[in-house]
Amino acid sequence: MKKLSLLAILLLTLPAYTLLNSQTPVPDQTWKLDQSSLTYHMSHPMHEVDATSHAALGKGVCHAGQCDFLVAAAVKSFDSGDSNRDLHMIQTTRGAQFPIVQVRFRLAQATLNSPTLDCDLEVQFAGNSAHYSHVIFQQSIDGAAHHITGVVPATLNDFKIDPPSFLTIPIKNAIPVRVDMVWHAM
Repeated sequence: MKKLSLLAILLLTLPAYTLLNSQTPVPDQTWKLDQSSLTYHMSHPMHEVDATSHAALGKGVCHAGQCDFLVAAAVKSFDSGDSNRDLHMIQTTRGAQFPIVQVRFRLAQATLNSPTLDCDLEVQFAGNSAHYSHVIFQQSIDGAAHHITGVVPATLNDFKIDPPSFLTIPIKNAIPVRVDMVWHAM
């Protein structure tokens, strides 16, 4: 009778054990940023300015189903087409003291193939950090290339930057950053 009970328990638990252990663990992955275009927009009643950097570097590491990403760009790599304006931007943002803009975010590895990515970002810029919750990025996948686009809703106040002025009129507080990147799993 004891053998029959033990056999019944084994037969009942075997399917559950097999189901739990048949799920293949998600393999670790490393991601590399291959192409980038980061463009901030500055607005003043007299003019609108866009400055772009194509020099961002980025890496992502996935382990145990979670992926941590880091993107960084030199402040001096942003080009507005006016070298005087770009030098003033570096001065205003304390670029000599804080030469790198860094963005960190974490995603569940299972979401990396979704058409939209919902990211919580931590941005370090001008010696300060700002957090942006639920920033939505669009993603299209072509083979191994993951093309990501979206906008980070940054403001000068987020980084404690005094708005520079032109003809005694300060620029607007909003400095949204358009993101256009291509990532590859390595």
